[in-house]
Amino acid sequence: MVVNQSINQYRQYIQNILLEKSRRSSKNKISSEYEVQTIFDTERDHYQLLRVGWRNNKRDFGCVLHLDIKDDKIWIQHDSTDTGIANQLLEMGVPKEDIVLAFHEPEVRQFTGFGC
Repeated sequence: MVVNQSINQYRQYIQNILLEKSRRSSKNKISSEYEVQTIFDTERDHYQLLRVGWRNNKRDFGCVLHLDIKDDKIWIQHDSTDTGIANQLLEMGVPKEDIVLAFHEPEVRQFTGFGC
């Protein structure tokens, strides 16, 4: 199977961003039972950043970022960051048309200026 070279680059960009966000979060570790996890499924091109553990005597579990690579594009399924991963990907040189804001309804995506 021949893989588009940009897909390999996109995988590297996504992994680098998620690892950096995980490292930053680890510096501000809340407790010994709290962590930020990176999940990389490079075979199926699914990538996630999760928070798992206990904060202030409450269970905290949730997805911070979820990205997929489908049809040679980066699909942002979920983004709960302040900066927005789409902006980071643009700064790295990913064309807007190769980024799909999948958290928007399919009928709305055409108006975002990003890929559909």
